[in-house]
Amino acid sequence: MNRILYFLILFAATFFIYSFDKVEEFNGKIDHNLTLLFKQNNLVDCLIQFNEKADISSAQLITDKTEKGRFVYQILSDVSQKSQNEVIAYLKNEDVSFSNFLVVNAIAAKLSLEQVEWIANDPNVKAIAHDPWVRIEKTHSTNGTPTKALAEPEWGIKMIQADSVWRLGFQGEDVIIAGQDTGYEWEHSVLKNKYRGVTESDVDHNYNWHDAIREISPAHEDSIISPEANPCGLNSPFPCDDHNHGTHTMGTMVGSDSLNSVGVAPNAKWIACRNMERGVGKPSTYIECFEWFLAPTNIDDALPNPAKAPDVINNSWSCPEDEGCNETNWELMEDAIRNLKAAGVFVVVSAGNDGRMGCGTVMNPPATMASSFSIGATRSNDTIANFSSRGPVLIDSSFRVKPDVSAPGHNVRSSIRNNEFRNFSGTSMAGPHVAGAVALIISANPSLRGDVNAIEDILEETAEVKFDSTDCFNVMGLTSPNHVYGHGRINVLKAVEKALSISSTPEVVREIKFNVYPNPTSDIINIKTDNTFEGPVQIFNSQGRLVFNQNYFSKNINVGQLPSGIYIIKLKKDNAVSSQIFTIAR
Repeated sequence: MNRILYFLILFAATFFIYSFDKVEEFNGKIDHNLTLLFKQNNLVDCLIQFNEKADISSAQLITDKTEKGRFVYQILSDVSQKSQNEVIAYLKNEDVSFSNFLVVNAIAAKLSLEQVEWIANDPNVKAIAHDPWVRIEKTHSTNGTPTKALAEPEWGIKMIQADSVWRLGFQGEDVIIAGQDTGYEWEHSVLKNKYRGVTESDVDHNYNWHDAIREISPAHEDSIISPEANPCGLNSPFPCDDHNHGTHTMGTMVGSDSLNSVGVAPNAKWIACRNMERGVGKPSTYIECFEWFLAPTNIDDALPNPAKAPDVINNSWSCPEDEGCNETNWELMEDAIRNLKAAGVFVVVSAGNDGRMGCGTVMNPPATMASSFSIGATRSNDTIANFSSRGPVLIDSSFRVKPDVSAPGHNVRSSIRNNEFRNFSGTSMAGPHVAGAVALIISANPSLRGDVNAIEDILEETAEVKFDSTDCFNVMGLTSPNHVYGHGRINVLKAVEKALSISSTPEVVREIKFNVYPNPTSDIINIKTDNTFEGPVQIFNSQGRLVFNQNYFSKNINVGQLPSGIYIIKLKKDNAVSSQIFTIAR
């Protein structure tokens, strides 16, 4: 009996030591919050993050936005496929539903602890984090004029002088604005004719709409968990808003009809993605929308096409730490925004509505991120709204200045469901003013399309400098930029005037029109130009290293000596530079 008891104790001690070592081994990859959740749940929504990150720095060598988008998409696709293969095979074998992403190197899935531990053993896996449901920041509805039709532009449009830009002949023509939000009532009178899917004779939702909502959020505590709990259902094949928030933001970007002038860029077209279920989203639904904007797909979520990507995306949502977001899933969203910017897509983010708590309240991603363009909110008297979040960014100890700029966000009248109008307040209302301003800048100077840094600089340099008596940590309120207004309240008339004054080298670039074929190739590429071209030809690999340099033009180039991969070919003539991507595959 004593020997049996001895072996039982020895076994228990050995198992305890093994379990402890196992926990220690996995704790380096498994988020602590996830470990706690498994004590109460058999299955938990997880985000699997992989180690390898794509090097997309060479995208800056590409001048054309469409080519830039294709390059970034291909690089990201190659990296994600290589990293995720083993885990995807395991999940399929386990009969686990999942979403694999390439805009970030990650997979979302509902997993058991045993499955998480298996995945954590993969050397390609960097971390496994929780994928929590997150509530949208509250906006404030005011009585205002809910249904009264106003013939003249709303106060915010006039404050940023967008109506003066219209008189110059620029209203967002040939620009695509996108939003990811609670959805959109596409048949609203001020939105329907602005939707890219609407033509004179038909409506086509392919490449114009995506729904990332495929389950009912438990955060609502519905008595019966059913798709019928959501007025739009799940995976809607057409734009639908289950909340009002999204429809309101899109109205501020593009909305207008014969009686209502609520949108900053009324001749722009819009596309959209629903990322929240009745105002509650997850990091994975936000990431899914970012991925769709990188390369929109058809309604069946197939045939992605980077050429259909928007010029600017509005994001009026946040991912706070107290609702389950943390540094692990924040990093994924930072990667997504950075990759979209590299693809030439401008990303606008609302700063947040915690300003009543004072300095350091720009505290929730994606507003905190260096790569996002964060927007504070102002009132009709051109002062900061008391709810508008203040910088600096403290969560990463960067003390980064945020917001970047400010825009009208108090008592903003715009569209809501059922073809109605309402006045809302929040930085969610300020961001769409800036997205619309970006559209006006691009329509005035199309050569700026895809040059995100240049447009950011224009908006900051032309903003109306605003001061405040509040000193926030390392920045005085009487300096600019400051942590209250950022660089100031935007002035899109000045921004457009500056855009028009910029020497538009990319316009000259368009004179060098050429095609590379076959693409992909194994050894020879042929270059066909539309006009007589004489000048140097350069080829760069995906890391931006010059691998071929020829001082004279040749219609046929042997690339057989180069390894398989993605390359950028550049033609130069005088001050003009044009580039395209091609692939060597063997």
